[in-house]
Amino acid sequence: MSENTRVALVTGASGGIGRAVARRLAADGMAVGVHYAGNKTAADETVAGIEATGGRAIAVTGDVADAAAMTEAFDAVERAFGGIDVVVHTAGVMVLGPLADFDLDDFDRLTRTNVRGTFVVAQQAARRVRAGGAIIGFSTSVTRLSFPGYAAYAASKGAVEALIPVLARELRGRDITVNAVAPGPTATSLFLDGKDEETIARLAAQPPLERLGTPEDIAESVAFLAGPGRWVNGQVLFSNGGIA
Repeated sequence: MSENTRVALVTGASGGIGRAVARRLAADGMAVGVHYAGNKTAADETVAGIEATGGRAIAVTGDVADAAAMTEAFDAVERAFGGIDVVVHTAGVMVLGPLADFDLDDFDRLTRTNVRGTFVVAQQAARRVRAGGAIIGFSTSVTRLSFPGYAAYAASKGAVEALIPVLARELRGRDITVNAVAPGPTATSLFLDGKDEETIARLAAQPPLERLGTPEDIAESVAFLAGPGRWVNGQVLFSNGGIA
């Protein structure tokens, strides 16, 4: 591998948006650490797809909220490729329900992954990403859309939006950008599961572009922030087709 090859670690890259991001960054010439939590088969398929097109990738695992596990995941990517330039944290969970009836055990599980997990990954990234690199978290357009039933999920992603500009300022002088992408309704299993066709059609009609986003749409926004978007820092990029 060339000394000039950039290296990315993408969490939650075994499927959905994370997989699309891993593939997109690999297409830009980056070596990619494909992180997964439970689905090793899907992660291995992502790696194989990247390698089939001439790219380099490895699969790494670990609970994003477990500091020791993520330390090992970052270590594995550094051992394989010599360093890390880009960290994209797509891993997350979504549990829906009205606030008044929301199960607090579900709330604890959601915040452990989405808030603590973001903090743990960002902490490792802040310690390791090389100069000229990028740290990219994931929020959601629901923080602005305020859909009923999304209180817990939106609250967890609001924490991500609060963290991003603080970390950008803490990394002053290191030539590292810190941003987040906030997708709108996107055709992934995470979004589609549990929704009937009428609900999906209604949401797809809301953006001026009159369709759901695709994982590849979101991956393009990530690729911009990971590559040429060097003057964008401490921001949340709403990638949602104009829905909000």
